[in-house]
Amino acid sequence: MTKKSFAVFGLGRFGGTIVKEFYEMGIEVIAIDKDDAKVNEYIQYATHAVCVDVIDETILSQLGIRNVDHAFVSFGDNLQSSILTSLILKEIGVPQVWAKAQNDYHSKVLEKIGVDRVIHPERDVAKRIAHHIVTEKMIDFIELSKDHSMVEILATKKIYGCSLGELNVRANYGCTIVGIQRHGSFIVSPSAEEVINKDDILIVIGHNNDISLFEKEGV
Repeated sequence: MTKKSFAVFGLGRFGGTIVKEFYEMGIEVIAIDKDDAKVNEYIQYATHAVCVDVIDETILSQLGIRNVDHAFVSFGDNLQSSILTSLILKEIGVPQVWAKAQNDYHSKVLEKIGVDRVIHPERDVAKRIAHHIVTEKMIDFIELSKDHSMVEILATKKIYGCSLGELNVRANYGCTIVGIQRHGSFIVSPSAEEVINKDDILIVIGHNNDISLFEKEGV
Protein backbone atom coordinates (compact mmCIF):
# COMPACT_ATOMS: atom_id res chain seq x y z
CA MET A 1 0.00 0.00 0.00
CA THR A 2 1.46 3.35 -1.07
CA LYS A 3 1.93 5.82 1.77
CA LYS A 4 0.12 9.12 1.43
CA SER A 5 1.98 12.41 1.66
CA PHE A 6 0.74 15.57 3.30
CA ALA A 7 1.39 19.31 3.41
CA VAL A 8 0.51 21.65 6.27
CA PHE A 9 0.26 25.40 5.66
CA GLY A 10 0.46 27.40 8.87
CA LEU A 11 2.29 26.14 11.95
CA GLY A 12 0.22 27.55 14.77
CA ARG A 13 -1.14 25.30 17.51
CA PHE A 14 -3.48 23.46 15.17
CA GLY A 15 -1.16 23.06 12.18
CA GLY A 16 1.88 22.37 14.34
CA THR A 17 0.05 19.61 16.22
CA ILE A 18 -0.92 17.95 12.93
CA VAL A 19 2.74 17.98 11.82
CA LYS A 20 3.84 16.37 15.10
CA GLU A 21 1.17 13.68 14.85
CA PHE A 22 2.22 12.80 11.31
CA TYR A 23 5.83 12.59 12.52
CA GLU A 24 4.81 10.17 15.29
CA MET A 25 2.97 8.07 12.69
CA GLY A 26 5.97 7.97 10.36
CA ILE A 27 4.13 9.88 7.62
CA GLU A 28 5.82 12.29 5.21
CA VAL A 29 4.72 15.89 5.65
CA ILE A 30 5.82 19.23 4.22
CA ALA A 31 5.47 22.06 6.77
CA ILE A 32 5.11 25.64 5.54
CA ASP A 33 4.85 28.96 7.36
CA LYS A 34 5.93 32.58 6.81
CA ASP A 35 7.34 32.79 10.35
CA ASP A 36 10.93 31.54 10.40
CA ALA A 37 10.76 30.84 14.15
CA LYS A 38 7.79 28.49 13.70
CA VAL A 39 9.49 26.73 10.80
CA ASN A 40 12.56 26.16 12.97
CA GLU A 41 10.36 24.87 15.78
CA TYR A 42 8.82 22.16 13.62
CA ILE A 43 11.66 21.38 11.24
CA GLN A 44 12.61 18.33 13.30
CA TYR A 45 9.14 16.84 12.79
CA ALA A 46 8.69 17.55 9.08
CA THR A 47 10.08 15.74 6.06
CA HIS A 48 10.64 19.20 4.61
CA ALA A 49 10.01 22.54 6.39
CA VAL A 50 9.93 25.79 4.43
CA CYS A 51 9.65 29.47 5.31
CA VAL A 52 7.62 31.22 2.60
CA ASP A 53 6.31 34.77 2.93
CA VAL A 54 4.02 34.81 -0.10
CA ILE A 55 2.41 31.67 -1.47
CA ASP A 56 1.66 31.45 -5.18
CA GLU A 57 1.42 28.73 -7.80
CA THR A 58 5.10 29.03 -8.74
CA ILE A 59 6.23 28.53 -5.15
CA LEU A 60 3.92 25.55 -4.71
CA SER A 61 5.23 23.97 -7.91
CA GLN A 62 8.81 24.40 -6.71
CA LEU A 63 7.91 22.69 -3.44
CA GLY A 64 6.26 19.80 -5.27
CA ILE A 65 2.94 20.41 -3.55
CA ARG A 66 0.95 19.20 -6.54
CA ASN A 67 2.30 15.71 -5.74
CA VAL A 68 0.92 15.53 -2.20
CA ASP A 69 -2.27 13.64 -1.49
CA HIS A 70 -3.69 15.89 1.18
CA ALA A 71 -3.13 19.51 2.22
CA PHE A 72 -4.18 21.29 5.42
CA VAL A 73 -4.49 25.07 5.49
CA SER A 74 -4.30 26.66 8.93
CA PHE A 75 -3.20 30.28 8.76
CA GLY A 76 -4.37 31.64 12.10
CA ASP A 77 -6.25 34.90 11.65
CA ASN A 78 -4.96 35.60 8.14
CA LEU A 79 -8.15 34.92 6.21
CA GLN A 80 -6.74 36.22 2.92
CA SER A 81 -3.77 33.82 2.97
CA SER A 82 -6.06 30.96 3.96
CA ILE A 83 -8.52 31.61 1.12
CA LEU A 84 -5.92 32.25 -1.58
CA THR A 85 -3.79 29.26 -0.60
CA SER A 86 -6.82 26.97 -0.53
CA LEU A 87 -7.93 28.24 -3.95
CA ILE A 88 -4.50 27.66 -5.51
CA LEU A 89 -4.27 24.17 -4.00
CA LYS A 90 -7.61 23.26 -5.55
CA GLU A 91 -6.62 24.76 -8.90
CA ILE A 92 -3.36 22.80 -9.14
CA GLY A 93 -5.21 19.57 -8.42
CA VAL A 94 -4.35 18.56 -4.86
CA PRO A 95 -6.82 15.68 -4.26
CA GLN A 96 -7.88 16.71 -0.75
CA VAL A 97 -7.73 20.23 0.67
CA TRP A 98 -8.91 20.77 4.24
CA ALA A 99 -8.89 24.25 5.77
CA LYS A 100 -9.43 25.64 9.25
CA ALA A 101 -12.11 28.34 9.41
CA GLN A 102 -12.05 31.26 11.82
CA ASN A 103 -15.72 32.19 11.54
CA ASP A 104 -18.88 31.55 9.53
CA TYR A 105 -17.94 34.04 6.81
CA HIS A 106 -14.57 32.38 6.35
CA SER A 107 -16.25 28.98 6.28
CA LYS A 108 -18.72 30.02 3.56
CA VAL A 109 -15.93 31.36 1.35
CA LEU A 110 -13.89 28.18 1.76
CA GLU A 111 -16.90 26.09 0.83
CA LYS A 112 -17.56 28.28 -2.23
CA ILE A 113 -14.06 27.77 -3.62
CA GLY A 114 -14.38 23.99 -3.27
CA VAL A 115 -12.41 23.11 -0.12
CA ASP A 116 -13.09 19.45 0.59
CA ARG A 117 -13.58 19.91 4.31
CA VAL A 118 -13.84 22.99 6.50
CA ILE A 119 -12.58 22.45 10.04
CA HIS A 120 -13.91 24.33 13.09
CA PRO A 121 -11.64 23.12 15.95
CA GLU A 122 -13.17 25.16 18.75
CA ARG A 123 -16.75 24.50 17.66
CA ASP A 124 -16.12 20.77 17.19
CA VAL A 125 -14.49 20.42 20.62
CA ALA A 126 -17.33 22.39 22.24
CA LYS A 127 -19.91 20.08 20.66
CA ARG A 128 -18.08 16.98 21.81
CA ILE A 129 -17.84 18.31 25.37
CA ALA A 130 -21.52 19.28 25.41
CA HIS A 131 -22.67 15.87 24.18
CA HIS A 132 -20.43 14.15 26.73
CA ILE A 133 -21.66 16.23 29.65
CA VAL A 134 -25.40 15.80 29.06
CA THR A 135 -25.25 12.02 29.28
CA GLU A 136 -22.97 9.62 31.11
CA LYS A 137 -23.43 7.01 28.38
CA MET A 138 -22.08 9.05 25.47
CA ILE A 139 -18.27 9.04 25.64
CA ASP A 140 -17.36 10.80 22.42
CA PHE A 141 -19.07 12.56 19.54
CA ILE A 142 -17.79 13.21 16.01
CA GLU A 143 -19.86 15.31 13.62
CA LEU A 144 -19.83 13.84 10.09
CA SER A 145 -22.25 16.33 8.55
CA LYS A 146 -24.98 18.71 9.66
CA ASP A 147 -27.34 15.85 10.42
CA HIS A 148 -25.16 12.76 10.85
CA SER A 149 -22.58 11.79 13.46
CA MET A 150 -20.50 8.95 14.83
CA VAL A 151 -20.56 8.44 18.58
CA GLU A 152 -19.12 6.19 21.26
CA ILE A 153 -21.80 4.96 23.65
CA LEU A 154 -21.10 2.95 26.79
CA ALA A 155 -23.27 -0.16 26.99
CA THR A 156 -25.33 -0.44 30.18
CA LYS A 157 -26.60 -3.48 32.04
CA LYS A 158 -29.88 -3.05 30.15
CA ILE A 159 -28.30 -4.77 27.14
CA TYR A 160 -25.62 -6.98 28.76
CA GLY A 161 -25.90 -10.47 27.27
CA CYS A 162 -27.95 -9.32 24.29
CA SER A 163 -26.73 -10.06 20.77
CA LEU A 164 -26.70 -7.37 18.11
CA GLY A 165 -29.28 -9.40 16.24
CA GLU A 166 -31.62 -9.25 19.22
CA LEU A 167 -31.11 -5.51 19.58
CA ASN A 168 -31.69 -4.98 15.83
CA VAL A 169 -30.59 -1.38 16.20
CA ARG A 170 -30.88 -0.51 12.50
CA ALA A 171 -34.53 -1.61 12.30
CA ASN A 172 -35.58 -0.26 15.69
CA TYR A 173 -33.68 3.03 15.76
CA GLY A 174 -32.39 3.70 12.24
CA CYS A 175 -28.70 3.87 13.18
CA THR A 176 -25.91 1.29 12.88
CA ILE A 177 -23.37 -0.22 15.28
CA VAL A 178 -20.19 -0.29 13.16
CA GLY A 179 -17.75 -1.41 15.86
CA ILE A 180 -17.26 -2.40 19.49
CA GLN A 181 -14.35 -1.43 21.74
CA ARG A 182 -13.71 -4.17 24.27
CA HIS A 183 -10.88 -4.13 26.84
CA GLY A 184 -8.30 -2.60 24.50
CA SER A 185 -9.39 -4.50 21.40
CA PHE A 186 -11.66 -3.39 18.58
CA ILE A 187 -14.28 -5.43 16.76
CA VAL A 188 -14.95 -4.04 13.28
CA SER A 189 -18.36 -4.65 11.65
CA PRO A 190 -19.52 -7.03 14.41
CA SER A 191 -21.85 -9.84 13.35
CA ALA A 192 -25.45 -10.23 14.47
CA GLU A 193 -24.31 -13.03 16.80
CA GLU A 194 -21.92 -10.72 18.72
CA VAL A 195 -23.02 -10.47 22.36
CA ILE A 196 -22.73 -7.23 24.33
CA ASN A 197 -20.50 -7.50 27.40
CA LYS A 198 -20.09 -5.31 30.44
CA ASP A 199 -18.00 -2.17 29.74
CA ASP A 200 -18.34 -2.55 25.94
CA ILE A 201 -18.22 0.74 24.05
CA LEU A 202 -20.47 0.80 20.99
CA ILE A 203 -19.41 2.78 17.92
CA VAL A 204 -22.65 4.04 16.41
CA ILE A 205 -23.18 5.96 13.17
CA GLY A 206 -26.38 7.52 11.87
CA HIS A 207 -28.71 10.49 11.82
CA ASN A 208 -28.45 12.61 14.96
CA ASN A 209 -32.12 12.08 15.85
CA ASP A 210 -31.80 8.31 15.49
CA ILE A 211 -28.65 8.19 17.59
CA SER A 212 -30.30 10.30 20.28
CA LEU A 213 -33.29 7.95 20.40
CA PHE A 214 -31.04 4.89 20.65
CA GLU A 215 -28.97 6.50 23.40
CA LYS A 216 -32.08 7.36 25.42
CA GLU A 217 -34.12 4.21 24.90
CA GLY A 218 -31.89 1.46 23.49
CA VAL A 219 -28.96 1.26 25.88
